[in-house]
Amino acid sequence: MRAWLRAESQAGLSARAGTIRELRAAAARRVPDVVFDYVDGGAGDEVTLRRNETALRRLEFRPRVLADVSKVATSTKVLAEPVELPLISAPMGLMGLLHPAGEAAVARAMAMAGSFSILSVMASCPVEEVTQAAPGRVWFQMYLWRDRGMVRDMLARVKAAGVSVLVVTVDVPCSGNRDRDRRNGFTVPPRVTARALAEGAAHPRWSYGFVRNPRISWGNLPGEAKATAASLSSRTNQQFDPAATWADLSWFRDNWDGRLVIKGVLDPRDAREAVRRGAEAVVVSNHGGRQLDGAPATISALPAVADAVGGEAEIYLDGGIRRGADLVKALALGARACLAGRALAYGLGAAGEPGVRRAVDILHSELRTALALAGCANVNELDPSWVHSP
Repeated sequence: MRAWLRAESQAGLSARAGTIRELRAAAARRVPDVVFDYVDGGAGDEVTLRRNETALRRLEFRPRVLADVSKVATSTKVLAEPVELPLISAPMGLMGLLHPAGEAAVARAMAMAGSFSILSVMASCPVEEVTQAAPGRVWFQMYLWRDRGMVRDMLARVKAAGVSVLVVTVDVPCSGNRDRDRRNGFTVPPRVTARALAEGAAHPRWSYGFVRNPRISWGNLPGEAKATAASLSSRTNQQFDPAATWADLSWFRDNWDGRLVIKGVLDPRDAREAVRRGAEAVVVSNHGGRQLDGAPATISALPAVADAVGGEAEIYLDGGIRRGADLVKALALGARACLAGRALAYGLGAAGEPGVRRAVDILHSELRTALALAGCANVNELDPSWVHSP
């Protein structure tokens, strides 16, 4: 009965949210501040974090009128696989801190929506759990780590779990300066402090789930690595390789026989090199504003990357997606699909899996509406003529 009541409460909460902004507010109420800030925050003064959204807002549509939009098609293909909407969940670390269901809930929600999710190597849930939750609908994200033996073992494990697409993130030679986490004393595993106890008492529903099924470490790292983790910054800096070059990307191509996607590209020269090294898709991304503060908005970098790559590889946009209209703008400027991270994380924090499903439904519904009002009946017909930068 208690489980049923909790599920009903979560479903009711997510159903009341009509926008991603409202899901964000619900998540901020439900989870402790230190956890919310870990998800919501960016690097430095968070200029790039804000820029991702504001640059999308500044773009204007050039709507067409008297077009037949009685039926609006949102389906397309990514890497030759059909998807019902041009949205993929971005890789996010430690989502189990928001809700015990973690990344498995995100993967199920995306599979139910007819699309894919990208599981982070820094996720709370192990890859086997997530691929079981959404068979055939999970990609896996890796970093350029120093320990290539560990990476090779991880690739074999991921392949055995049924993953066919590897996403290599290339914009993290070291961890960015995340001031919110520093001020909050955010660590992994969490430290038991007076503040932590007070925040737990102030968020009883979150605390109940946390105590029953704590997800306080990385589900895909070896047990020894998890046990010695002292903080997010120190652990990641131990493995990130600041000496990595394009030759290291070729190592991934040589050691992975599935599809290869490169994430973290902003410069068209890097996009061309990624394709030359065997990438079948490139993600225009600034890590959600969590790495180099002052980097350009991803929507601003997208057109040049799309022009540079042409039809040689697919282009995805990551960063700032909060509205269905954002998807339309990104697709018009050359993206095949978009990645969303925080938008789905807010749903998870607000109401668990029902919240993620609600976030996806909101974006999908807004996408259909924006297409209809713009006079475009099919996402595959979008091109730069549909938007204008004032």
